[in-house]
Amino acid sequence: MVKVLHFADLHIGVENHGRPDPATGLHSRLLDFLRSLDELVDYALSARVDLVLFAGDAYKNREPSPTHQREFARRVQRLASAGIPVFLLTGNHDLPSTFGRADTLDIFATLQVPNVYVARLPGLFRIDTVSGPIQIIAIPWIVRSHLLSREEFKGRSLSEIEALALAKLENILDRSIEQLDRQQPAILAIHGTVQGATYGSERSVMLGQDTILPASMVNRECFDYVALGHIHRYQVLREAKPPVVYAGSLDRIDFGEEKEAKGFVMANVERGKATFQFVQMTNTRPFVTIEVQADGDDPMTQIQEAISAAELEDAVVRLIIHTTADKNHLLRDQEIHSLLSGAFRVATIVRDVKQQARLRLGGDHTVEQMTPVQILERYFSLHQVSKKRTEQLLDYAQRIMGADSQD
Repeated sequence: MVKVLHFADLHIGVENHGRPDPATGLHSRLLDFLRSLDELVDYALSARVDLVLFAGDAYKNREPSPTHQREFARRVQRLASAGIPVFLLTGNHDLPSTFGRADTLDIFATLQVPNVYVARLPGLFRIDTVSGPIQIIAIPWIVRSHLLSREEFKGRSLSEIEALALAKLENILDRSIEQLDRQQPAILAIHGTVQGATYGSERSVMLGQDTILPASMVNRECFDYVALGHIHRYQVLREAKPPVVYAGSLDRIDFGEEKEAKGFVMANVERGKATFQFVQMTNTRPFVTIEVQADGDDPMTQIQEAISAAELEDAVVRLIIHTTADKNHLLRDQEIHSLLSGAFRVATIVRDVKQQARLRLGGDHTVEQMTPVQILERYFSLHQVSKKRTEQLLDYAQRIMGADSQD
């Protein structure tokens, strides 16, 4: 049995909802993501895992800063130097924007770092671990132009190109499967979208268009476990053999992931079966949304009570205030910010002001669409003023307003 730690979508470099850290000079959100990665590395070392499998997207963008690369390499080196093989699958954020340029993970392969394996192209990898050999068929992020020739693109619709790319990928996968040793455990590692997956906030940081892989491509008996990356929400697409699992991301990117558990997967893989469990991170940055209905006699008290009931410590907070136009002027910005001072950072304060319905005096027109004389006439009608009295009052009104009888 091989103990595999499966994680993905690290996205080092995400810096929304943070601030510079005066003690280190680094951005606070970088420190958040590195803290989560450190927790994962500590777990791997203490649990004595046999293999760490990273399913893609080490960085937020394709050209990470030297600092970001240094910090990621430090953690990889901790694992590799402890004798734990590290398998790095290339994701869409890891690929260069121009063909021929190095991707963000190439440096490990170029330097031939011991115990580190980089999969930039589809293919079969055989890795020796303390608990025995394991096989990994890698399917990194699919770039259609890498699979298809220029001639195959000519005159084709997008759906036809998609079908051709999937057919090519299926052939590559079939050839890799033919090379498998059926006596040893096998893992399929993919960075991409498998049919049936539920998206999360990754759409806000996504680079390129997805190729949707059919479930039949991964649900093959020759695999004992399928390790997926690219979707930020932990989810199990298939429980039966082989289990098909998205590990999700290690930390939250924005409020779209506010309620999602973050962590990694521990899988015990052997020939013919695999068991797995999700391990939740213990110290990720919380994102907290406070919604309050502040339209009572004392809207500031309503806001204070809602904020007091929330857990603000170390949290990125957004406050959404639902109020009315006549209560909006009673809200005091300085006091609201003071009430939120216990938060790590206030992302935004939104005032959702409900406008009062425009007065209608019957009919199809609002007050704003009517002349003063028409408003008076409608008023008298609603109050059942006699026709003669109405005409008299309107005559007086017209004289006062200097209007003629046609107004």
